[in-house]
Amino acid sequence: MDRGILRAALVCAALFGAVPLFGQTQPAPAPLIGNISHRQTVSLDGSWRIIVDPYNTGYYDYRLKPRSDGYFQNTHPGMYPKELIEYAFTDTETLEVPGDWNSQRKDLFFYEGPVWYEKDFTYHAKSGDRVFLYVGAANYFSRVWVNGEKACEHEGGFTPFDCEITGVLADGDNFAVISVDNTRRPDGVPTVNTDWWNYGGLTRDVQIVEVPRVFINDYSLQLKKDTADQITGSVHLRLATAPAQVRVRIPELNIDQEFTTNSSSRADVKLHAPGLELWSPEHPKLYDVEISAGSDAVKDRIGFRTIEVSGTDILLNGKPVFLRGISIQEEAPYRSGRAYSEEDARTLLGWAKELGANYVRLAHWPHNENMVRLADEMGLMVWSEIPVYWTIHWSDPATLANAQQQLTDMITRDRNRASVIIWSVGNEAPVSPERVQFMKSLVQAAHEQDPSRLVSAALETHSKGNIRIVDDPLGQDLDVVSSNEYIGWYDHKPEDADSITWQIAYNKPLIISEFGADAKFGLHGKSSELWTEEYQENLYEHQFVMLDKIPTLRGMSPWVLMDFRSPRRPLQGTQDYYNRKGLLSDKGEKKKAFFTLKAYYEKKAQQPAP
Repeated sequence: MDRGILRAALVCAALFGAVPLFGQTQPAPAPLIGNISHRQTVSLDGSWRIIVDPYNTGYYDYRLKPRSDGYFQNTHPGMYPKELIEYAFTDTETLEVPGDWNSQRKDLFFYEGPVWYEKDFTYHAKSGDRVFLYVGAANYFSRVWVNGEKACEHEGGFTPFDCEITGVLADGDNFAVISVDNTRRPDGVPTVNTDWWNYGGLTRDVQIVEVPRVFINDYSLQLKKDTADQITGSVHLRLATAPAQVRVRIPELNIDQEFTTNSSSRADVKLHAPGLELWSPEHPKLYDVEISAGSDAVKDRIGFRTIEVSGTDILLNGKPVFLRGISIQEEAPYRSGRAYSEEDARTLLGWAKELGANYVRLAHWPHNENMVRLADEMGLMVWSEIPVYWTIHWSDPATLANAQQQLTDMITRDRNRASVIIWSVGNEAPVSPERVQFMKSLVQAAHEQDPSRLVSAALETHSKGNIRIVDDPLGQDLDVVSSNEYIGWYDHKPEDADSITWQIAYNKPLIISEFGADAKFGLHGKSSELWTEEYQENLYEHQFVMLDKIPTLRGMSPWVLMDFRSPRRPLQGTQDYYNRKGLLSDKGEKKKAFFTLKAYYEKKAQQPAP
């Protein structure tokens, strides 16, 4: 039998034969393994065969009927594999991984639905007793099989997941099948209504990860609050059945210490580090750190700094700092599509540095790991966010669990990145009692999982005459109050900003997390003419007049660094399915407002922080 047909038959037979689909337990991802980039891995990136399946026939079939126990029953016994020949992966088209399907094929530009990916690969174990399949991100709902065995499934389009496949892999020829479905769901996170392109597919790296039977799956090291030379944290082992020794080395600081795990397989770490150089945008110092336990060892590059608030100030390493920022969407420069590579990250963050930024807001979800690791190296503070965006099913426990899991995965992946100073639990969610409770639970979870960082959310404002008011009840629980406003674009004229004052209900630092106006690169006219570079430039100039008068303002991240695709923006000849609020076009061309903001930030950098 053809191997491509066999692979499809094995998967579909497993599905149609006895997969519980109605409320029954499905294989969940394993607890997330941290620091994949420094593990023993085998890349599965490259060309994958695909089948586009808009009716999801590969999973549901009219010849199947649900049984009383919730399973599907095959009403045509003996149909496999002959009747599945249309689902053979032989001679099918291919897609490159990592990458979204929308930007790779014109016929999939607007496509939303399931796509089946298949890859043959040769595997010979190199080290370790346990093996995992790691997916950096797949938008939005994924099911994974290896050699026809169901490995796991995962919901969420922007966080990593791993499936344990120990004992499933053969020594030699193997194959993996991953079904990825980017259908927008009312109960999803995000829900059906957003303002970005719903890029589907295996959008980040896919790898096989090898680890020992007992291994280091998570660790956290950070500078202790109110100190300049005390490092604290913990290291967690998986499958440790007895107390074990964990060794932490920082050679440059002459640190080499051992710690013992407790009954929860976690070792608390306390290190004295005289001569420690602190991480900051001006001095983004990183140290090589080695952590080992038994036969497992991982290396990382970690910076040490503190971030906290005092009254209305944000303190970095105990000193007030003003966040000169810009918002960034995870859109690939020059080519469009979902950004994923180190080259993409260097380009986007390089533009932010050229702008004079010391801070970036990575909206509206956790960006690929290259972004935060390079932010560490380049000296850019980071706001990282989960896609609790606009409206969510606030009263649905499953939706809350989904949001909490995405928050946990974001924190787990990036908890050792010095650049990340703010975890954000959402964006522009209308106030209601259910929404406040939903987001408060996320704030609490973020504080519990990582008390070393600040927690915020991009809130909405309302007006009373010329007063712009920020009094969202969620602000009581946030460390930093943040607000989006589009004075001069969605309401008022740019000049009206000069006379607008702000009323903030909380004695906390304020970040204006968004403002801006659309402009098409190369379109020029009067400063009052919509869509022109001059209008966008004029809006920025009047924003500065207003923002400089807000006493508690401690940062801003205008919207947005670069134009990005959005199906909400169809205006032919001007938007062409792009949000044009970028300071650069999608081709990297700088608009006039880029230089206006750059000059403002140059002036700000010379002033003492408030």
